[in-house]
Amino acid sequence: MTSPLFDSVPGFDQPIAVLKHCHDKIRKQLTTLQNLLGHLAQHGNTPDAQQAAKAVLQYFNKAAHLHHDDEEQDLMPMLQATATGEDAALLATLVPEILADHLRMDQAWLTLRPELDAIAAGTGTQLSADGVRDYDAAYQAHMAKEEGQLAPMAKRLFSTQQMEQLGTAMQRRRGIAPEVPDAAAVLAAMRTDYVQSSLSETDVLADPIAQFQKWFAEAVKAQVMEPNAMDLSTVSPDGKPSSRIVLIKQFDERGFTWYTNYNSDKGQQLEHNPHAALLFFWRELERQVRIEGTVVKTTAAESDEYFNVRPLQSRLSAIASQQSAPIADRAALESHYEAVAAALGDAQPPRPAHWGGYRLQAERIEFWQGRRSRFHDRIVFTRGADGQWSMQRLQP
Repeated sequence: MTSPLFDSVPGFDQPIAVLKHCHDKIRKQLTTLQNLLGHLAQHGNTPDAQQAAKAVLQYFNKAAHLHHDDEEQDLMPMLQATATGEDAALLATLVPEILADHLRMDQAWLTLRPELDAIAAGTGTQLSADGVRDYDAAYQAHMAKEEGQLAPMAKRLFSTQQMEQLGTAMQRRRGIAPEVPDAAAVLAAMRTDYVQSSLSETDVLADPIAQFQKWFAEAVKAQVMEPNAMDLSTVSPDGKPSSRIVLIKQFDERGFTWYTNYNSDKGQQLEHNPHAALLFFWRELERQVRIEGTVVKTTAAESDEYFNVRPLQSRLSAIASQQSAPIADRAALESHYEAVAAALGDAQPPRPAHWGGYRLQAERIEFWQGRRSRFHDRIVFTRGADGQWSMQRLQP
């Protein structure tokens, strides 16, 4: 009998072995993290240190959370549905411990990641020894629980069909599903775990407008696609809501401002019901901001000022289009534009009376930061009758 030339990677027909293989890779990255700590102390930020930091970031940003999802969404629920007696009693204690482990590891990672980002970029040399120790200890203790208790229980209790179910779920999570399920199953299974950041009461500024400014600046810096795009929701006179994307053009302590055609559907709805809601979703940062309040028109001078700095073609479009009104076809729409352009030429067209700004005067602003397992952070500010803001955490 001969020994194999190399250790093969287990297939997903052996899901428990795959979980152990994930642990082996985690241990390798934890060793890299420990070695990086010593390297920085002795040699500073060298190309080798940057490469090591990138390797650790790559794994724990992109891959490690998949392993947590395997446990939270499949392995532990399947065990809880199968176990009885002493096994069920053990799970009643063990499952909350493992979920708490995941939260502790997430918090420890939030401390280490900015330091590793700076090291990888060649701009930092600091790596918290306490942070590395806590992160390593949390993972080592967690993996010991899984290997010593969860994995043996699964091997003992799961049928062949359950092992196949677990392996298939793990494949799909990694984008390598052996077969495409029906559309309804795909939709039901769609989920993304949010792991980038957290939001505590001590993180937010006392003024929600200043907090919005902070988050908006971070969205711009992160090159979020159209960070100024927001969903505007209004309600018709007969109580039917409708939403559309508009672009914010200004925000300050007075409110959040955009410009549009006053005769459009949204304009007519706001005329009858001035209450509206805005929603910003910055996917790249796993954040959203919900804003509710009362809408008023900007002054004519403000509308003129913004209209006159728009590109000429945009001003001509605002004049030519009866927004939301039916029209025969695209050719008729372009014909209207050409007629307006011919009549006005390159002159400075005046702002039409039906076009101008709206400002939502905020009464409620909620900051939402995505977190793992839908256990999101939500901090809401509410404006009182005296105009002062009060802050409150909401459950996810």
